[in-house]
Amino acid sequence: MSDQPTDISHDQHAVRRQKLADMRAGGFDPFRANFAPTHFSADALKSHVDGQDNTVSVAVAGRLVVIRDMGKSQFVKILDQQGQIQLYVKKDVVGDEAYAAFKKLDLGDILGAQGTLFKTKTGEVTVRVERYTLVAKALRPLPEKWHGLSDPEQVYRQRYLDLIVNPESRARLQLRSQVVSHIRRFLEARHFLEVETPVLEGTAGGAAARPFVTHHNALNVDFFLRIATELRLKRLLVGGFDRVFEIGRIFRNEGVSRRHNPEFTMLEVYEAYSDYRGMMRLIQDLLTTLVRDVIKPADGSLRIKHAASGQDIDFGGTWREVRYKDLIIEVTGDAGWFARPKAEKVAQAEALGLAVNPAWEEFEITNEIFSKKIEPTLIQPTFITHLPKELCPLAKLNADDPSVLDVFELTIGGMEIAPAYSEQNDPDVQRAMFQAQAGEEQQNIDQDFLLALEHGMPPAGGMGVGIDRLCILLTGAESIRDVILFPQLRPGSAASPA
Repeated sequence: MSDQPTDISHDQHAVRRQKLADMRAGGFDPFRANFAPTHFSADALKSHVDGQDNTVSVAVAGRLVVIRDMGKSQFVKILDQQGQIQLYVKKDVVGDEAYAAFKKLDLGDILGAQGTLFKTKTGEVTVRVERYTLVAKALRPLPEKWHGLSDPEQVYRQRYLDLIVNPESRARLQLRSQVVSHIRRFLEARHFLEVETPVLEGTAGGAAARPFVTHHNALNVDFFLRIATELRLKRLLVGGFDRVFEIGRIFRNEGVSRRHNPEFTMLEVYEAYSDYRGMMRLIQDLLTTLVRDVIKPADGSLRIKHAASGQDIDFGGTWREVRYKDLIIEVTGDAGWFARPKAEKVAQAEALGLAVNPAWEEFEITNEIFSKKIEPTLIQPTFITHLPKELCPLAKLNADDPSVLDVFELTIGGMEIAPAYSEQNDPDVQRAMFQAQAGEEQQNIDQDFLLALEHGMPPAGGMGVGIDRLCILLTGAESIRDVILFPQLRPGSAASPA
């Protein structure tokens, strides 16, 4: 007798393969079967009328997730896109042969069932099955209900199992789809045109980020995966598309953290004849309607719980607006901060507990204070305005103070949700700002974009919204990985098929 533990999963795999072989030997291959549902689960449940059992016929399909064997009958539950629905399978109704075959089904099998709706003694709306069809045999068992899919790495690597066995994860990722759908409807109702721009770019522009590089064999040219859609979308403003947006994948070859993934989804929106204040109104209206119509707080308010701090974030009322410089002066306690020599700024930053590199530019030292000491404390919706000009070469300089820009960063829940600008449309100023940013790397300047500006671009407001971060905020997720269906992982295998 072996002292080695039994591999239950492997044994179940072998048993299920034998069941499949027996089916095929008997002339039935479940993978060649088909079924046409008439209802998803929730829709079927809604179609039942109290007091009128067995009058509504439905056809439903899904994955077998619960089995209760009563001898000559079985109560089972299947899972589909909308949730679970109970089926009642009785030997006297489906017949001896079909019932015997049904009793051989395993958790995880996918089947379709036709029948009528009734309400059980416990009040659960159920399908009284008249006919069923096995349409796919699950050859591997589902994770155990209580102990199966608890390893975070397995959750992300085998997301399909996570969606089957973890209702919270399933609901969160479905909510993400609803958020994106709402954004589209919101913008289209305001006459914004959804467009698509290239993922492969000859110049990595529109943001300060390290790009991924790929090679086009036929052209024998290196391309960059886009780090932003901004410069393409602003070309469309030049072309006469006055309101445009794109919801697209962005790629930045940088670090991974709870708030960063190298591939993420960004909304960028541009409106001709607007400015950063127009974008303020747009984002406040968008997020307010998102909370009201998609999140739908139970108390009817516009408040959601911020998971990290436990505070309620209130999207109603007037949102705070504060200048970047005022926040820096407040946290340093130094009204003369921006006139101090660099050495004093380094010393004050270190006194605040920050590790700063003396080789950094002065604006970088200041921004380190903002990102580490200020931004994490801004839980309620806050527009931080008039950032230093060095932080963005694509925005207009403020007319009264050319050291700052006509921009805002919207911070909620301690993280940046949406930056927005009054877009720079003066081609000469834009060229000078690009050159100052590029330094010796002049080949990185998008010359075609500058050529487009010389044809005339209307004044415009532009804004970016990180969809993944927005979903972290709205769903209370702990990590960006929890709101992305398939986050990037190190190469590895969660399962080794036999």
